[in-house]
Amino acid sequence: MTDLLTLESPRLRLRLWEDEDLAPFSALSADPAVMRYFPKPLSRLESAAFIGRVRGHFAEYGYGLWALERKDDGAFIGFTGLWNVRFKAPFTPAVEICWRLARDYWGLGYASEAAFTSLGCAFEQLGLKEVVAFTSEVNLPSQKVMQAIGMQRHDAEDFDHPALDEASPLRRHYLYRIDRAGWLKAMHG
Repeated sequence: MTDLLTLESPRLRLRLWEDEDLAPFSALSADPAVMRYFPKPLSRLESAAFIGRVRGHFAEYGYGLWALERKDDGAFIGFTGLWNVRFKAPFTPAVEICWRLARDYWGLGYASEAAFTSLGCAFEQLGLKEVVAFTSEVNLPSQKVMQAIGMQRHDAEDFDHPALDEASPLRRHYLYRIDRAGWLKAMHG
């Protein structure tokens, strides 16, 4: 199997997390604008615990949420990658594609570029049949990325996220899916 610990795209390096990533990751995870579609911003301790879970996922499965670094200046800009869905739902078990970028790097195509690279790993290296993504119905920016990378939504699969309170405006989620053929079509279309 190819080394899954570092992936590259034209402008980005997807790599394992380093201790130095905690400060910039904590800053972006504490930013209310970045976290507006999550239950709350994260503290530094919660960000460190998140990185610990990501490292554990890599140790267990050989893939996970890669730290995102710009090739031109080495700047840490967030994460993108593949994550095993940890709650029960009609679509689980499943592998999810995720991303979170610092606000300064929005609108530059980095999320889509890194997501295409992650999907390439999922289908070409891991041999997965399908990858899912989901987000709250109000998170239009993430939905646009999902659509840009060729993912398809089926209204009948929308669901209430089990980890969110019934009163939360973020509870209702849209589910998107993509398979290898969809990824290839999006890459070349």
